[in-house]
Amino acid sequence: MTNRALPAVPQGRPQIDVRSFISPLALNRWDSSICASAERDADERTIGIYDVIGHDYWTGEGFTAKRMAAALRSLGKGPVTVAINSPGGDMFDGIAMYSMLKEHRGDVTVKVVGLAASSASVIAMAGDDVQIARPAFLMIHNCWSVGVGNRHDFAALSEQLRPFDEAMADVYAARTGGTATAMAALMDLESWIGGSASVEQGFADSLLSSEEIGASDDRKSASAIRRMESALRASGMPKSEAMRLISQFKSSAGDPAGTGEGEPTEHGRRDAADIKQTVALATSLTSVLQGNNE
Repeated sequence: MTNRALPAVPQGRPQIDVRSFISPLALNRWDSSICASAERDADERTIGIYDVIGHDYWTGEGFTAKRMAAALRSLGKGPVTVAINSPGGDMFDGIAMYSMLKEHRGDVTVKVVGLAASSASVIAMAGDDVQIARPAFLMIHNCWSVGVGNRHDFAALSEQLRPFDEAMADVYAARTGGTATAMAALMDLESWIGGSASVEQGFADSLLSSEEIGASDDRKSASAIRRMESALRASGMPKSEAMRLISQFKSSAGDPAGTGEGEPTEHGRRDAADIKQTVALATSLTSVLQGNNE
């Protein structure tokens, strides 16, 4: 399922590399601090997916298909619980993880504790029993990608994305008992489906109790950094410049008391001022992006 071979393109046209990306709206609405209580208690048969799907180029982390395969190998056959709070990411990794869980020798319980968006929602559909928190959300949409070229290239890209959207629609239809056509219509709308609605529509089997959901402060900073990067990139700033500014921000975060330690020079004070402006800009841009997408 991880094979990225693409459908044939019209003769004479260059082949386009299809990759999936995180929806900016899903990233902005993702609270990465939410986790399952079982995960906090180190339940040995719980796999926690609390990151983007696939390799995260910014943090160097992300929850990949290789990581899922290693976790399942370690657990061996038997029941497994998969807790999810993810904005999605790489569709190919998501499909691979869906297949792994469907083939696992044992009951698979999926708990959506915060957000299961895009490819993370595909993974959620692999559960024999899918549970979702009342205030949690599933988000389903068509595959996101980026293309460069002329109108013929974009026409080819559109056709190459079609089978991936159809594959996702089939997964949702198999879980809900609905038709692929109905699922495709929901994907076209980029549908946000709350906890109760997920149960009513067949995406989930039951609601989680509030006692099964917790929060982790360790994930809040990573979420803030990703939102800042998303806002800066959306404003038109080159990737290299966004990464430089955010790296500067991260390296300066060690003096919360404002003692000035670590900033003994005028250069350090100027850097601090630049960082504050960067944070303010990122916050403002994020607010604008959220307003434009709601």
